[in-house]
Amino acid sequence: MIVLSCNEIYKSFGIESILENISFTISSGDKIGLVGSNGAGKSTLFKIITGIYPYDKGELYLSKNITLGYLEQNSTFDSSHTIFEEVVKVFHHLIDMEEELRNLEIQISKESTSSESLNKLMDLYAHKSEEFQNKNGYGYKSEIRGVLKGLGFLEDEFEMPIHHLSGGQKTRVALAKLLLKKPNILLLDEPTNHLDMDAIEWLEAFLKSYKGSIILISHDRYFLDQVVEKIYEIENRNLTPYTGNYSFYVKRKKENYEQQKKAYLSQQKEIQKQEEIIRRFKQHGTEKLAKRAKSREKRLDHVSLLEKPIYLEEKAKIHFETQIKSGEDVLFVENLSKSFDQNQLFKNVTFSIYRGERVALIGPNGIGKSTLFKMLLEKISYEEGLIKLGHNVYIGYFDQEQSDLNISNKIIDEIWEENTSFTQTQIRTILGSFLFQGEDVFKEISTLSGGEKSRVSLLKLMLSKANFLLIDEPTNHLDIASKEALEEALISYDGTLLIISHDRYFLNQVATKILVLSSDGVEEYLGNYEYYHEKKNESIEYNQEKEYQKTKTQLKDEKKKEKEKQKEEKKIKKEQESLEANILFIEEEIKQLEIQMCKEEIYTNPEESKKIHEKTSDLKKELEILYEKWEYYLE
Repeated sequence: MIVLSCNEIYKSFGIESILENISFTISSGDKIGLVGSNGAGKSTLFKIITGIYPYDKGELYLSKNITLGYLEQNSTFDSSHTIFEEVVKVFHHLIDMEEELRNLEIQISKESTSSESLNKLMDLYAHKSEEFQNKNGYGYKSEIRGVLKGLGFLEDEFEMPIHHLSGGQKTRVALAKLLLKKPNILLLDEPTNHLDMDAIEWLEAFLKSYKGSIILISHDRYFLDQVVEKIYEIENRNLTPYTGNYSFYVKRKKENYEQQKKAYLSQQKEIQKQEEIIRRFKQHGTEKLAKRAKSREKRLDHVSLLEKPIYLEEKAKIHFETQIKSGEDVLFVENLSKSFDQNQLFKNVTFSIYRGERVALIGPNGIGKSTLFKMLLEKISYEEGLIKLGHNVYIGYFDQEQSDLNISNKIIDEIWEENTSFTQTQIRTILGSFLFQGEDVFKEISTLSGGEKSRVSLLKLMLSKANFLLIDEPTNHLDIASKEALEEALISYDGTLLIISHDRYFLNQVATKILVLSSDGVEEYLGNYEYYHEKKNESIEYNQEKEYQKTKTQLKDEKKKEKEKQKEEKKIKKEQESLEANILFIEEEIKQLEIQMCKEEIYTNPEESKKIHEKTSDLKKELEILYEKWEYYLE
């Protein structure tokens, strides 16, 4: 069933056209990746679908009773709420139903046991209770906890006020709310930003099993590979669909480019050939040849010219090379420990890196990966252990915060200051290869985007000629084309790499060894990210199998305990039912006595009145004891 369709949608801002002739359909259950360079119009299309932006012309169809959920890159919240209070608002309808059920319970307790109104209330209560259960009324709080934990929040963080959260934490809260709403169509704009690898893997599993449709904007190519089944690419204001995941799209796009290039060159060759024939016919000047030349010109005028194909996007030309070859042993780390005050970050960290290795350092957020880098650079001290660099090892460092950049410098000066032997022409040529062309080279560093700053830092690293590169989150802020250029450069680099990255596609392409940092040390895997992931899953499965491999005696004991447990539960239930019946009986007795007290022949007779009052008082005391017991069963 088609849930959304766009037909020839056009959108412009002022005189600048952003989207042209955008046509596509989304069916129920489709999982689609929306890709394109920065500024291509991906987020604009999302805002058109959600109604935030109007479109200039075309048609947009949304099926009846379809709900849309949109994760923007910036969200707003009630800052007075805690994380849990903000997220639980998603289930306000269940909270209202729960309150309604409690009110019905109070009304039922006040009714006479044999009254018609009690039967009506009981029927209503049964209907509402069933509806509440079917809508997961008894499990929504567990569902909230599961999603928050999956997205990386700890249980003791649930009560943190929103105003204490970082921007990244707020994004995770917004994502949690959206996932719990379960809209028919999920529009996710960069959902993996601010998530560590465990949280991203959890989100992948969640989205894979999601029953609704998903349209996903992401620069995380590995994430796209795992989740989507189609790719919609926006390029040159138009949308092209591809069936398959991201890797299939890249392969097919290259194939399409080669076919288009071949067809274009073939047509150009044929046009040149015809133009040469026409020129020769005209040159001879005879009437017969002139007519033939005119005939060929007419045919040529009616040829539908093919546009020259543009290969993907313009990439930065990145090339790293060493000036001096290092020794075979590049880095040796033994029993390294680091604490901040009383908080132990990690201990017993031991590993070695050898010349030519491309090593990825991974681990959860906050475990100390960047701290370890700064210890290797002697910017931070450590309590115990050993760090030893090999012979002729010269370190180059890429900082994800770009703290090495002088923000008051112009781009050209930032590069020239450390490469004074270069001429201005050489500097401008190098900057041009990093996509800083013309007057762009005179932009101040402070005015640059995150991606532009990353490219400046990468260029400085490239020119350093270091033979051991420490690179911290190099793909943050880079578009896909720049990531691919960086991957190619690092794969062909003749030195040694130690990389921190959450970009699993990047790690899969570049890394030859994975180091997993934890609070208790380092685990080593000799392969790329895919290899590490496979081995990690094997280990989890093995531990699960081991856990479930039990002896016959264990199983027999467990079965016996289960039977005893069921017997005990049955006994408790019987006692509870007996207690509830007793409570109802005494409540009815008290009610009848109170009715008698209102009769004239009773309240005018002091002796009879006293007798009924004492009996009522005794029953109320007994009822109070029964209520205390009943509360015990409810806990």
